[in-house]
Amino acid sequence: MANSMGINYGQIADNLPSPEDVVPIVKSIGATKVKLYDADPKVLKAFANTGVEFIVGLGNEYLDKMRDTAKAQAWVKQNVQSHLPATKITCIFVGNEVLTFNDTSLSNSLLPAMQSVHTALVNLGLDKQVTVTTAHSLSILETSYPPSSGAFREDLVDCLSETLSFHQKTGSPFLINAYPFFAYKGNPKQVPLDFVLFQPNQGVIDPATNLHYDNMLYAQIDAVYNALASLGYKKLPVHISETGWPSKGDEDEVGATADNAKKYNGNLIKLMSKKTGTPMRPNSDLNIYVFALFNENMKPGPTSERNYGLFKPDGTPAYSLGISSTSNVAGSNTTTGGTNGKPLSPIPTPPSTPTSSSTGYLSISPATVSFW
Repeated sequence: MANSMGINYGQIADNLPSPEDVVPIVKSIGATKVKLYDADPKVLKAFANTGVEFIVGLGNEYLDKMRDTAKAQAWVKQNVQSHLPATKITCIFVGNEVLTFNDTSLSNSLLPAMQSVHTALVNLGLDKQVTVTTAHSLSILETSYPPSSGAFREDLVDCLSETLSFHQKTGSPFLINAYPFFAYKGNPKQVPLDFVLFQPNQGVIDPATNLHYDNMLYAQIDAVYNALASLGYKKLPVHISETGWPSKGDEDEVGATADNAKKYNGNLIKLMSKKTGTPMRPNSDLNIYVFALFNENMKPGPTSERNYGLFKPDGTPAYSLGISSTSNVAGSNTTTGGTNGKPLSPIPTPPSTPTSSSTGYLSISPATVSFW
């Protein structure tokens, strides 16, 4: 087991510290991996020789252009190869939540762009150290509860199957953005707050597997594992490319408070240090990237969009993470069965994600996913 914390470093703001000043901030929270939404050369240079691993991004606006291998190779040369090996770029994610924009031209460009970028890496002799993937919204799932019934949306299965085959052939991870916050915000009277915040609670039992879940994120991850397994991709690694909780929101954004953000992110970081996986995959690494490093003041949308940061732009914590102790956190118990959990009543879960940092678009979520 080698759980390590990742952090999303979005920059839709006009008041963030210089990349050089961000290096100690990243190290202060114990993050060893950073995900960018572009390939900002100033950031990549600032983190040279720090040992921090990077995922760099190609925004949705690049997909059509990247279908051309020559253009993809020029981009990789300039934005990836030029920073290696000093900066540890290990992955390129091509497009963010593309399949849930309901944009056919975008969806049709996704796999060709991924293949083109991979071919560029092969041509440059970098494919063994840099993988190619894309990040998906949890709303690619048709069902997510109970986790054993996790399944992809029928209309996306053909497109996803081709992408999954690419992952398997190239050894790249499957990235998913998962936000229990939206499940709670959508149904605060039915979704137990402690269950989404990793606080002690009686949890739920998946009736098909008898596995006990005491937090929603692990249930969502296992739903993704089951959806992958149902298409024949049982061994594909799943990374949580975004998850987080806002410390402030509009009046109708129930649960968006500093206290809840502290519990969610603080407990999540403690859990990751425990070196355990999910109930269904207790021995698999948890690769989780917290969203986000900073509050970003220029993001569109509701107030919560500008308040996902662990830090304020001046480098001070947005709230205390309280990660010095590891006691009293749900999620460390991955035992099966028992009477300490019970199935919950049906709860509709809108599995959307915050505005993409790469494009500023709002995610479009389909019909709600049933929660038991």
